[in-house]
Amino acid sequence: MGSSIRSRRRFGRAITVGAVLAVVAATVPVTTSLAAFPGRNGKIAYYAYDGNDYEIYTINPDGSGRHRVTDNTTDDYDPAWSPDGKRIAYTGYDGNDYEIYTIRPDGGGRHRVTDNTTDDYGPSWSPGGKRIAYYGYDGNDYEIYTIGPDGGGRRQVTDNTTGDFNPAWSPNGKRIAYEGDDGADYEIYTIGPDGGGRKRVTDNTTGDFNPSWSPGGKRIAYEGDDGTDVEIYTIGPDGGGRRQVTDNTTDDYDAAWSPNGKRIAYDGYDGTDYEIYTIGPDGGGRKRVTDNTTGDYRPDWGRKA
Repeated sequence: MGSSIRSRRRFGRAITVGAVLAVVAATVPVTTSLAAFPGRNGKIAYYAYDGNDYEIYTINPDGSGRHRVTDNTTDDYDPAWSPDGKRIAYTGYDGNDYEIYTIRPDGGGRHRVTDNTTDDYGPSWSPGGKRIAYYGYDGNDYEIYTIGPDGGGRRQVTDNTTGDFNPAWSPNGKRIAYEGDDGADYEIYTIGPDGGGRKRVTDNTTGDFNPSWSPGGKRIAYEGDDGTDVEIYTIGPDGGGRRQVTDNTTDDYDAAWSPNGKRIAYDGYDGTDYEIYTIGPDGGGRKRVTDNTTGDYRPDWGRKA
């Protein structure tokens, strides 16, 4: 199940924008990435298949203390820790479409944030915890929006004729990184929360996806094609200093910095399914976090509450 989900998630990147929308609406959302809020390293949230559907879990970085957060009969994706570590935002199905929710790490206090008739995916908290960025359908394509955790004050950030996905709020709150279509492939961009000052970060002939800010705001991790498979990279917000972090013969996705800035979590293929790993930003000290047969995806590393 895990591998087939991943195949459908990545398939959207190789086809036209119109087909991307159809794939996203018909199957599962393409995942998001995030910013790490500075602090002590806490638990890693991720989503995994429970035998019936996808649910949100948390786990310690050493692989201990796995805890199930959501428990229902519909899929839940894209966990994102709040800056204070007391809430997790995520994407969940409401019976008609996908909406943004928040929940406590113990599974209590579930709260619906968005409420409309189109799909909303990929939450990312502002550093003050007063806004959540996400991507949603505007009637023509997917754009970046922000909203209050109580569901009020929705604002559109991007507004163009191509899809924008996977927002990640910078630690200082002044920029939102995301992936956008440049007419040839997907690249990483940043923009002000008010929609001004759009800047292109990556510029090449292969797709770049899922930006994640370092806690100091000086680097952005993302995934890109190295010519053979998908690997994790980091780059400066100005587009300089690109470095390859992972280097192997299998795909690595969904980078997420640790709050202390010394590790990057991601999901990678172990030969059977996808598991959560951590690695140093220099590519050293790779450690496996999860180890099972169902597939674990889209980690987000929270700070200790």
